[in-house]
Amino acid sequence: MSARMHIEAFFDGPTGTVSYVVSDAVARRAAIIDPVLDYDAKSGCTGTASIDRLLAYIAAQSLVVDWILETHAHADHLSAAPYLKAKVGGRLAIGRHILGVQATFKKLFNLESSFVPDGRQFDHLFEEGEHFRIGGLDAQAIAVPGHTSADVAYGVGDAVFVGDTLFMPDVGTARADFPGGDAAMLYRSIHRLLALPEATRLFVCHDYPPAGRAPAWQTTVAAQRAGNIHVHEGVSEAAFVAMRNARDAGLELPTLIIPAIQVNVRAGQLPPAEDDGVRYLKIPINVLGGAAAKPPG
Repeated sequence: MSARMHIEAFFDGPTGTVSYVVSDAVARRAAIIDPVLDYDAKSGCTGTASIDRLLAYIAAQSLVVDWILETHAHADHLSAAPYLKAKVGGRLAIGRHILGVQATFKKLFNLESSFVPDGRQFDHLFEEGEHFRIGGLDAQAIAVPGHTSADVAYGVGDAVFVGDTLFMPDVGTARADFPGGDAAMLYRSIHRLLALPEATRLFVCHDYPPAGRAPAWQTTVAAQRAGNIHVHEGVSEAAFVAMRNARDAGLELPTLIIPAIQVNVRAGQLPPAEDDGVRYLKIPINVLGGAAAKPPG
């Protein structure tokens, strides 16, 4: 299967996000993973320059989009899924545990009564271990909770798209202090991935490269076991949890968390227009908190 699978990555510099097009080179069918909608926090304006690069690739390769896949409700970028669906179609999917995330943030942001936290905003909710097809490629949804309660990874052949669960080895692991996050759960999810064969390719959703290194997004199980600065072989669950909790306590919130969560729990849809025809985002005052600026991981 790997011989007919092609993976194309698209790095969005402003958010450090990597989106992927996974395609069956024979059937010309594809899935898009974690697409990014541009958002300017100063003006409140959205844009499509980042996702239009991905769409140009889809068109140039004459691909038919079967799936638009989200690994979780991101807090660091807005999803471009609705824009993609309007342009190229595809079924929008996420893990079933998004329901709990929706319920949590409906309450936190006091979202409108018409927003129902039952996942209906998505076309499909994956069960743990569920298999699906990308053309002739067999793919599987793998539950990896911890960063949030609803994170999923997607396995296709010898590749796994891990979302925010793991970063590149020299950056470490995702934070676990968002509502529903849990450092011990994150450790177990990571070790579920690290139990895969050593040659398994892991594709991360973000990179925040140290000085002197260009952005990167592909690693392996072997490289993570040997060199991940937070969770290499020999790091116990207790040690990881202590490190992760201490580190998270000093992290500032992601720049776009307030707009991103309100949009992403709606499957990328903007809030409904109010009686003046304008869509508005809410800022809960003295609710989310913050901390001194530190790296995001």
